[in-house]
Amino acid sequence: MIPVALALAHAALALLWPPLLLGLIGRVKARLAGRVGPPLVQPYRDLRKLLQKGSVYSRTTSWLFRAGPVVGLAAVLCALLILPVGGRPGPLSFPGDFVALVYLLGVARFFTVLAALDTGSSFEGMGAAREVTFSSLAEPGLFFCLLALGRMASGWSLSRMISLAPASPGAGPALVLVGVALLVIALAENARIPVDDPATHLELTMIHEVMVLDHGGPDLALISYGAALKLFVFLALIAGLALPPGLVDPGLRLVAFAALTAALAVAIGLVESLMARLRLVNVPQLLVGAAVLSGFGLILVLR
Repeated sequence: MIPVALALAHAALALLWPPLLLGLIGRVKARLAGRVGPPLVQPYRDLRKLLQKGSVYSRTTSWLFRAGPVVGLAAVLCALLILPVGGRPGPLSFPGDFVALVYLLGVARFFTVLAALDTGSSFEGMGAAREVTFSSLAEPGLFFCLLALGRMASGWSLSRMISLAPASPGAGPALVLVGVALLVIALAENARIPVDDPATHLELTMIHEVMVLDHGGPDLALISYGAALKLFVFLALIAGLALPPGLVDPGLRLVAFAALTAALAVAIGLVESLMARLRLVNVPQLLVGAAVLSGFGLILVLR
């Protein structure tokens, strides 16, 4: 019964924990701004409210607009099946699965962009163009990070990479570079400051939010939940690298993993409170810098 209980706990953590991380980020930002802020469970309330509403579709849209939120969420859920959570291997773990993880996230982005373009709005097209441009700069850095972890772990399964890379001899400097690069890529891929501001509705600065302006009701709920899961994927990768190698008890590893993801959410809240959003022309420099850091990490483990 204990393995079954642990499996259920891991599944519950992967599916129910992500919205709470968004609530934690919002609470940290509110506190640093001197406000009380929304409760931690506000994202769950928002999802419930959206699911209770109806959807309105324009006559100019096709099936792509309706498929975008569904396929996007399905792709991220499939990525969760590959992701190791709390030191426990993903249910679909196999050699080379890190490539599938990256491309599943790419599929989610692709259908979100298609849904935005399907509206025929030049405004949403602008956001879609920015999204694909910045993602094309972030993906090389993400691949470099995963290749460095695979080299450190002497294996190409994501579960093996996350569990064995921190214990690799002399992996400390490379892990620091990879961890910093992953955090920058996580901010970019999840439309967070300093790349994008998820709370803004200014035309000249919006990236992700502009692509989903025409979605509402259950469709917007699927998009919002998928975005929370995507953030969890990146935070889980970083938290997995920070888990103490000597912690062997599965229950304690799960608790430590949850605490680390919460700490990373607090760190994101601090970054968004202390930094301003970058000008769009400076975002490529940030992403290229993350790719350079991860590239140096890969060079350190190859030499």
